[in-house]
Amino acid sequence: MNKSILSLAFAALTISGAYAQNPKFTLHIDEANKNVSPTLYGMMTEEINFSYEGGLYAQLVRNGSFKDDVNGQRKNPWTPWKPGGPQYWTLTDTVAAKMHVDPRGGFNEANKSALVLDVKVNNGGVAIDNEGFWGYPVKSKAHYNGAIWAKAGDGNAKSLKISLVSLDGKTVYASTQVQGLSEKWQKFEFSLNIAAKVALSKKAKLRIAVGETGKYLLDRVTLFPETFNGRKNGLRVDLMTMMKNMNPKFLRFPGGNYLEGNDFKNRFDWKRTIGNPDERPGHMSPWGYRSTDGLGLLEFLTWAEDCGAEPILGVFAGYVLSGDYISGEYCDGFVQDALDEIEYVIGGPETKWGAQRIKDGHPEPFPLHYVEIGNEDFFDNSGSYPGRYKRFYEAIKAKYPQLQCISTIDAKMMSEQAKRAGIEDVKLDVIDEHYYRDCDDMYRAAHQYDTYDRKGPKIFCGEWATREGKPTTNMNAALGDAAWMTAMERNSDIVVAHCYAPLFVNVNKGGMQWESDLIGVDTHKAYGSPSYYAQVMFANHVGDKIVPVTVEDMPKMKLGKGGESDQVFYSVTRDSKNGNVYLKLVNGGKNAQPVTFALDGVKTVKGKAEKWQLSSAQTTDTNSMDEPTKIVPVASKAAVGKNFTVTLDPSSIVVLTLQTK
Repeated sequence: MNKSILSLAFAALTISGAYAQNPKFTLHIDEANKNVSPTLYGMMTEEINFSYEGGLYAQLVRNGSFKDDVNGQRKNPWTPWKPGGPQYWTLTDTVAAKMHVDPRGGFNEANKSALVLDVKVNNGGVAIDNEGFWGYPVKSKAHYNGAIWAKAGDGNAKSLKISLVSLDGKTVYASTQVQGLSEKWQKFEFSLNIAAKVALSKKAKLRIAVGETGKYLLDRVTLFPETFNGRKNGLRVDLMTMMKNMNPKFLRFPGGNYLEGNDFKNRFDWKRTIGNPDERPGHMSPWGYRSTDGLGLLEFLTWAEDCGAEPILGVFAGYVLSGDYISGEYCDGFVQDALDEIEYVIGGPETKWGAQRIKDGHPEPFPLHYVEIGNEDFFDNSGSYPGRYKRFYEAIKAKYPQLQCISTIDAKMMSEQAKRAGIEDVKLDVIDEHYYRDCDDMYRAAHQYDTYDRKGPKIFCGEWATREGKPTTNMNAALGDAAWMTAMERNSDIVVAHCYAPLFVNVNKGGMQWESDLIGVDTHKAYGSPSYYAQVMFANHVGDKIVPVTVEDMPKMKLGKGGESDQVFYSVTRDSKNGNVYLKLVNGGKNAQPVTFALDGVKTVKGKAEKWQLSSAQTTDTNSMDEPTKIVPVASKAAVGKNFTVTLDPSSIVVLTLQTK
């Protein structure tokens, strides 16, 4: 055979940098002794990308308490204040009426600001319009519950008309009257109902029109569509349904950076987020916009409950994003806050904060196994974390010895910083590791946990993502995500939990602060990225035992930034109750790849396996609001047995369910 023929033959065997060979996987099912962590798959959330305000938190009115002024915030407390009017509100007739915000005119301490609307001429056209978070969602037969605090500044103001109208004001979708204003603050609850058949749209606004001349004071305007499980002050139905479909076992909250805040004043101060939403002052989120704290601690807890998950609770640990911190010997107040917060979550009626939770409407305690002390304290250059962590750890363990504490720096950093600070005997239950990578780096890291010391602390991968695609990820990112998830699942004897971040992105213009997110959201719709569907596939097909696998002849593929990695990534688990074996495979190569399997330790295998596959024509393909289901899992059947071969499509994610005995 001449050299040219040899070259052609070799070229046929090497496709896109992958060395064509048929790998063999031997599944040692009778040796499946290590447990899959029962909390392996979960969700991480924080207020970023308008995830809550304008997103999951179903309240539709923006700046309903008139705390945001078009002139922004004062640079210093001694700077003269020149009010410019309430942001996101428009007065329809600036000749017949004037409006301004009185920063001391609100109905309580949490709502100090009030809108003053002074109507000089009653021409029937005076109203204020709220644009909401990029519009208001309207659809046929929609029902909304709202409320407004109002009083008359003089004896003339008596009534208001509240409506949902089109952007040009010509179409009134729904309206109601509010009667009986007096010179005392009152809360008026109302409902809006769309009876007519209307097209689904976000091109609507809220209008509050006056009935008479006079002076009106308005505060805390809210409007909710139908919420998940009908919860008052609740969450969006579509987003909760999507999360429930992820089959999460935990929800990590409240952050992320949202836990710390940019400064101490704007940390997540949980005690200011419970009880009556009308008495929550809110605060600025780290990402440049206001959080009303309508979605507070109890709402986080019921969010987890409604998704079938338990909380992984992050407690503020004395460090903020500006770099300010309280050292260990001075942080006892924050330690007590954390103990009180845990008591709110799991305490009984005989406890102060357990009784408060019951008063707030949830009689039963919530399940809780993990408490995270701070967030990303590896950014704390002061080296104060070991001292702060130890203070929290010892106090939590003394009162709640059953809880596992999560450190936000790793064992090496903890040891080095503790040694420099002269702090001894720092104990670690679990450490939180965060990884944001591209697809190639995820492929390279796919065996990272194989070599971790099993005698060391457990791992919580509390934030991770393959960052490719915007605003949500593309198929290539989903491949990297799936490869990384096989690594964590295969090593879930040490990786107790993991969660992708960020969970949501508001795709409206101005809504995104962080690219490459899991779920895209706008005012009235949502869609899942390819990475979302990879999560759904994996979390809904997992057993309770890790199946050891022996691999022979693993093909390699060349990576774009140099080097190479395995081409096929895998994890195998078994359900010890029903015998199902869940086989997860990722083909990172551009060529179809046959893979041969041999099952040891089973008597029989049902001849047809359920198969789910996620793939696309191009790895840069993605989903969007216009094409929400362009890339979704496809179900089929695959022929299997004790020995069988499956050919993986190029750039594909596959989950097989084998029924064994």
